[in-house]
Amino acid sequence: MEEPLEAYLEAFEERQDAFENLLETTVDLRELSKHALDILLDPQMQEAFRYLAGPPISLDDLKIVADIQSLSAKELRAKPEDAQRLIETVSLGLDRRRFPWIAENRDPSETEKHAAILASAALLASQRVATNRRSEGKNAQELLVEKTLIAAKFRKVETRTVRTLAEGPQPGHFCRESKLGTRKADVLIGLWDRRLMPIECKVSNSATNSIKRLNNDAAMKAEIWRKDFGEVNVVPTAVLSGVYNIMHLLDAQTRGLTLFWAHDLESMIGWIERTRRK
Repeated sequence: MEEPLEAYLEAFEERQDAFENLLETTVDLRELSKHALDILLDPQMQEAFRYLAGPPISLDDLKIVADIQSLSAKELRAKPEDAQRLIETVSLGLDRRRFPWIAENRDPSETEKHAAILASAALLASQRVATNRRSEGKNAQELLVEKTLIAAKFRKVETRTVRTLAEGPQPGHFCRESKLGTRKADVLIGLWDRRLMPIECKVSNSATNSIKRLNNDAAMKAEIWRKDFGEVNVVPTAVLSGVYNIMHLLDAQTRGLTLFWAHDLESMIGWIERTRRK
């Protein structure tokens, strides 16, 4: 894993180039509509474009707010009106503090342009580094769960799509990144009593962030799995590390999610062992 400062500086330089290119292509953002496809079909400029708004807009939110189905090149070329809606959506949320010349309908000074590019690149780089660190933490956590299961004599089997209980891993087996019904589980375990135990690995860096990682994702999946496969047939589980609000933890448990901590996976193994038939 890269050192935080090194990773940030690398991300900053890359995003600075992207914002400079975006401003140059769109004549300092005054011709966004004219260059809609150029912006949206270039991955780096598209990312920079979403960060023109204050606050920035995620890809998923952008599609919802603009009411479009896809950001693929094929769809955008076939439906230029979708590209224009995307431009209009971000333009409405344009950060007037970073780009004051747009609201004032004038050309920017070189100082204003430089400040806007630096501020935007810093914002995007910080978010990218934070996202990458969460992803690295999550991947490490999934690997830790796998190693713990193998040490407990569980057998790893191929990734799969599970539409019925019979298609899940057999007792004493597990698989990674498998789709259970309509939602993906990071790890899917076949318990000794023939129930399935889908596991979500979650890393949270703040109590505020925990509601998104845990309640809006893992707990929601738990409710769907219990509804689709039956409450007695699945044990939706989350393996956690980081910082969580106690109220969010209690809410997740109320919604049918079993919780274990990554630093104490032996507790999870002990619970699994108790599912053996006597």
